Amino acid sequence: MDRISIDDVEPAEAADDVYLALLAGGDEMNVQHFRIEPGASVPVHDHPHEQVGYIVAGELTFVVGDDGEEIVVGPGDSYSLAGGESHGAENRGDETVVGIDVFSPPRDNPPWLD
Repeated sequence: MDRISIDDVEPAEAADDVYLALLAGGDEMNVQHFRIEPGASVPVHDHPHEQVGYIVAGELTFVVGDDGEEIVVGPGDSYSLAGGESHGAENRGDETVVGIDVFSPPRDNPPWLD
């Protein structure tokens, strides 16, 4: 068994005030912790990985699909995105958004970190 604590991982700044930390992973999936500061956003993108997540704190507005549908998720909400589904996210609130994403197959840091 592998144990990885958020305290053991240095988060990467994926976009201005958007922090990602890759945590435990296996052959079929991995876990990523994220923190998105007020006013920050994740650029619209897609990837082949299925993505499911859970919001611990704050409120996040996803912009999904070609039509830009907006879906708001908050503490206690989970969500799922199909592989290849276009999406971005914005923290329009005053509180830092904290959450967890799980990717299958495992996903490395997004390409905008390169």
